[in-house]
Parts: sequence; structure tokens; C-alpha cells
Amino acid sequence: MALKKMLAIDLGASSGRGIVGTFDGSRLTLTENHRFSNDPVIVNGRMYWDILRIFHEIKQSITKTVLEGDAISSIGIDTWGVDYALIDRFGRMLANPTHYRDTRTKGIADYVNETLSLDELYQIAGIQCLDFNTIFQLAADLRDDPDVFARAERMLNIPDLLNYFLTGNMCNEYTILSTGALLDAKERDYAESILARLGIPRRLFGEIVQPGHRVGKLLPQVLEETGQTDAEVITVASHDTASAVIAVPTEEEDFIYISSGTWSLMGTELRDPLINEQSQRLNLTNEGGAMGTIRFLKNIMGLWLIQESRRQWKREGKDYSFAQMEAWAREAQPLRSFINPDDASFATPGNMPERIREYCRRTGQYVPQTVGEIVRCIYESLALKYRMTAESIEALMGKPAKVIYVVGGGTKDHFLSQMTADASGIPVSAGPEEATAIGNLMMQLIAAGDVADLQEARRIVSNSFALKHYEPTPERAAWDEAFERFGLLN
Repeated sequence: MALKKMLAIDLGASSGRGIVGTFDGSRLTLTENHRFSNDPVIVNGRMYWDILRIFHEIKQSITKTVLEGDAISSIGIDTWGVDYALIDRFGRMLANPTHYRDTRTKGIADYVNETLSLDELYQIAGIQCLDFNTIFQLAADLRDDPDVFARAERMLNIPDLLNYFLTGNMCNEYTILSTGALLDAKERDYAESILARLGIPRRLFGEIVQPGHRVGKLLPQVLEETGQTDAEVITVASHDTASAVIAVPTEEEDFIYISSGTWSLMGTELRDPLINEQSQRLNLTNEGGAMGTIRFLKNIMGLWLIQESRRQWKREGKDYSFAQMEAWAREAQPLRSFINPDDASFATPGNMPERIREYCRRTGQYVPQTVGEIVRCIYESLALKYRMTAESIEALMGKPAKVIYVVGGGTKDHFLSQMTADASGIPVSAGPEEATAIGNLMMQLIAAGDVADLQEARRIVSNSFALKHYEPTPERAAWDEAFERFGLLN
């Protein structure tokens, strides 16, 4: 086949990028044409996404494809989950989307529980109980500002909002909707009873479309800014983890993955939701995936802990590189103190190193002092959390995991990948780094009929990108003892 080019817009919680994918019929190659930071803005105590700047940066990426002669056939956008904007009857955005780390949802689960029990919510939606889930954000906004809901006609998650800005067409994509506890997991449609019980207007939600839906061509006013392109906007698996899972380089049906970045999304792929008392007790989630799959996973705080620590040190005038931090962590004494990465004290921006020290003081552990000790504490705690989660998934699946596949930006943290193998006793296969963009591009190829299905997509990924493998070291006793201590914190 002739070379085919597509544009993936991959938006993470800290940065965004435009990546041109070139497919020759058997291999995919990537060219990053634009990268930008994604910085939240705090105004009058509320944390927002700077969505208009993000849209500007997307147009810059499209412009570069025109200037550089990349005849792209399609554009797909993936982003983080749960957040949204409200649109009025004139098609105008009522306000910038609020950031999921905003404090307005603190304690919202207890508020919702007075009207709709959290047990019932889980049994319907099958989604891990997190204060920032879309359903909780909507409940908080409806409680605090009902006048806005009187004016709102539609709700669009972030990728759907950006697709609308590009094309003028609105739709609600399945994988991104499924992250927010808005859907009946088994029916794969809106959970009408949840919306009605919480008083959330049904009119806000449009037709649910699957990955591969053709949204439309770029608006004339967009083309005036970007230059002429005939590219069509496609709904990919628009939740970034859903795209990343497409790019897990395996031919096995039963596998465990970690999509590693600001968050660590650790889970497996199912054909049907798994919702029972044990999955609820373990706080595992059932999110929609591509091609009829379910992402059965757990949200773990992830490399946010490292990123926010680095930001704090930078505020103090100490601009450490990630490589420096890892080198110092390697020199620190192992398995000395741990944190529960998902403790609420680590969820919001701030002085992360001091919060880690305070957690260790409060739990009667050695208090890490140096940069290396703090980074090592984070890495070891994440590795032990991965072991705990893997054991939960194995218990529910009734079979052991042969390999843990790590995809995404976290594959650059070689020390963490080795610790994950050591802590769990399971080999780790790491790569590709740009899994989310790759999955985005693969979904565009599936939509165009150039790739048949997930199995073929994953074979192409395996053939196109190098992986790094980590075997568990034989000394397991120290990690087993550490795991016992870690279990007391969770």
C-alpha cells in the first residue's frame, strides 16, 4: 500500500504533543511535530484547564502538517479522563473546564451517598470510587451553581469538546464517558437511574459513539488558520489509557498492563464487566475500551508523586533532572520507608517532599531526608502497590500473570521497571514509550479499514517498536518482608 499519514493529538495532564504517524502496510513510524506544556490555571481559588490555549496548540500542530507537506488523512484526539465543559443552546462553552484536582469535590462522595448509595453506584457503573469522577463533579457543580445547569444544553468531555471546536459537530465518545461513572457498565449506555436520582439533566448527553466514528472535516474558520487539509476528525479510543491499551504489544488474551505516566493505570482486558463484592472492596474499575473490550483496572497515583516533588524542588531553586533524581535514588538505602501512593494527602499540588516526610512520621517509619531517599521511597512504594494490584487482579481472574507490560512515558524510568519485576516476581516488558499516540493512530487505521482488529494492531506495534525486558532478581526475601510492612499502610 502507499504510505499513509495521520495526526495523533495526545494530551496528558502535564503536556501535549502532535505526532504524525506513517504506515507502510506493516510498520508504523512516528514523527513528533509539536510539543507544549499543559499548565492548569488557578483563578479565585478554582483550578481550570486552559482549554483555549490547548486548542491553539492543536491548530499549531495541524498547521505544521500542512507546512511540512504531510498529507494526513485523519486526526484523532485523546486526553485524560473525567473532565468536561458545558455548552449552552447557542453552542457556546459556558466556562473553562475545571481541573479534576480542584478541591470542589472534596467530600462529595459522602454528599452523593445521602441520595444514591455508593454501593449502588458501583453495582451499576462498576467504576472505582474517586472524588473527581465525572458523576461527582457534576453533582458538585449542580449543588454549587444550579443556574449554570439551567443554561446548559450539552456536556462534552475534553476530547469531544476539542473535536467540536475543530468540526462544529458534537458527540459523546464511549471510552471517555465510561471513566466518569455515567454509564451502566453492563448495558454500555447512560445510567438513567443514576442521572435521575442525582437530578442531572438528561438533555446534557448526546448519542454515544464508539472509537472509529467519523466526526467530520475541519470548519472553514479552522482551515483559514491552519492551511488547507482534507483530513477528517475521527473519534479514537479518546481516553488516553484506552488508546494506550490498544498499543500493548502482546498476542496473549490474558495479560496485565501498566499505562505509566502521571497516573499508573494497572489492569487487564476483559470482554465483559466484572462487578462483584470483591472487585468493589478492591476498588477496581470497569472502563470501556476499544472494539467492545472492558479495561478492568485500578487508578494508582503514579509518577505525579515524582513530578510534583520535582516542581517543589524547582520552586526552591533546585532544578534537578529526572536522571539526577534516579541516580541519587539508586544510591539511597533500599526498602527503608514507604507511602501509600493513593493517600488523599498526595492528591493535590503542593510540597510533596514534605507531605511524604509527614506521612512517614505519622506512620512511625524512618523519615526520608535527601532527594534520593524521597525518590527511592516513591519508586519502591509504587512497585509494591503494583504487586498488590497484580495479586488482586490475579485473584479475581483465577490465573497468574506471566508478564507485566508497562507502556507510556513511565517506561523511561528503568529503575522503577526493575523494581516492579523485583517486587512482584513477574517479568516486566517495557515499551513502547508513546503507547497512547500509537493506540490513537492504530484506531485511525482500524477506522479506515487498513488494520483489521486489535490483534493485528498489536502485532504491528510489536514489529514497529523495540521493547526492554526486566527479569526479577533472585533475592526475594527482602521484598517479601517489605510487602508485609507495606500492606499495613493500605
